[in-house]
Amino acid sequence: MRRHSVIHTPKTSDYQKLTEIWESSVRATHDFLPDSYIERLRNLVLTHYLDTVMLICTKDPHQRITGFAGVAAGKVEMLFIDPQHRGQGLGRQLLRYAVEHLNADELEVNEQNPQALGFYLKQGFEVIGRTEHDGLGQPYPLLHMRLRSSVGAGLSDPTKSHSTEMGPGLTAPTQVQ
Repeated sequence: MRRHSVIHTPKTSDYQKLTEIWESSVRATHDFLPDSYIERLRNLVLTHYLDTVMLICTKDPHQRITGFAGVAAGKVEMLFIDPQHRGQGLGRQLLRYAVEHLNADELEVNEQNPQALGFYLKQGFEVIGRTEHDGLGQPYPLLHMRLRSSVGAGLSDPTKSHSTEMGPGLTAPTQVQ
């Protein structure tokens, strides 16, 4: 379990790989989404959503992207880890960077994704609200979460939490959860 200690900024030429990671992560964790909806969202991720956020990523020693996050207006809009690299601390590393360097303190997560919800709760986020539908109006409830103010510094301490990396999808208006 080698930790990827450097956060990178992906290029537009990386969008195809980011979309592949998005899809494999969603298929591994969002079993409540039908294939037709995943295909619809995949196209939106590739052609629209990635351009709407500040992207950061992790890479393995061979410089292959292993996970990524997107942040806009203080909100983590997406965080996905390649399923082959889960459990290595990458999600936590990306989230920590988003909080500490991109001032992200809010996110949304699918209520039907208990692994992601558990991850964010362990990282110091709390549920502050709920909607019945995702950003595309589909019946996939979202939980609105905010970082507890006393947790920001603790998020950077690797001894504070060990958990499975998961992530939310995109939030309104670019909902993918």
